[in-house]
Amino acid sequence: MEPIVKVKDLKKYFGDTKAVDGISFEILKGEIFGLIGPDGAGKTTVLRILAGLLKITSGIVKISDFYLPQDIAKIKENIGYMPQKFSLYTDLTVKENITFFSEIFQIEKKVFDERIVPLMKMTRLYPFMDRLTGNLSGGMKQKLALISTLIHRPKILILDEPTTGIDPVSRREFWEILQSIVVDGVTVITSTPYMDEAEWCSKVGLIFKGHILQIDTPKNFKKKFPFDVFEIETDDKEKIIKKLNEIKEVIDIRILGKKIRVIIKNKDIKEIFDNKTEAKKVKPIIEDIFITKIKSVY
Repeated sequence: MEPIVKVKDLKKYFGDTKAVDGISFEILKGEIFGLIGPDGAGKTTVLRILAGLLKITSGIVKISDFYLPQDIAKIKENIGYMPQKFSLYTDLTVKENITFFSEIFQIEKKVFDERIVPLMKMTRLYPFMDRLTGNLSGGMKQKLALISTLIHRPKILILDEPTTGIDPVSRREFWEILQSIVVDGVTVITSTPYMDEAEWCSKVGLIFKGHILQIDTPKNFKKKFPFDVFEIETDDKEKIIKKLNEIKEVIDIRILGKKIRVIIKNKDIKEIFDNKTEAKKVKPIIEDIFITKIKSVY
């Protein structure tokens, strides 16, 4: 299958700052491609370039059958872009905001009426059509922004950290909506600082300091992970951490609530401690993979 998005050796410099420094990736139609990394990694820069809002320094960007920057007008006809910052009008109602965007895209009233009801029901905003946007919760505002982006039926949906700052329930609902959208053939390109959201993506690119560390499916990331992960429950974290720091095979130590999470190479951690310390082997998560990638490169 021919990729719907191709990016090759993309670079974007702001003076001496290398925001994006030679990244490449491909996205197939109907995929959810997630750029995952911390603040300042280059996620927003990449998405703004794909949306035609930033000029590239060098590299090749192909979306559908068009290239940036020469085919920017055609590319904008095929994409929907939802920025990180909420940008709808808070003094308009939910329906008025959607209507405004439909008029920008010159959607006929008959077509608008056919599209708005399914979108409102899908996002469960139908009962709130006449509510002022400024009175919506954070999660509801993001759903409204999504509807406003989808109303013109884009082939590619570009979402910049759409779940940042909203509650866990709304985050899950938002991802469930995205899953239902790709079933209809829409391609989603999104970014997030939340490592756990990688599980919702078809394919993930781990990005850090303007470089993509690795691209793969969430399943393959965990399948190929070459280290072991243990969780230790103890009443004396300080003592255990001190002992772990003395072991050369230990790659990373993190405190998660009452537990210590340890990534270790070629060593059964259970052999290190006595029976009073409970160490349980667990499956790796995307955060484990991201941390080890950073430590191996930087």
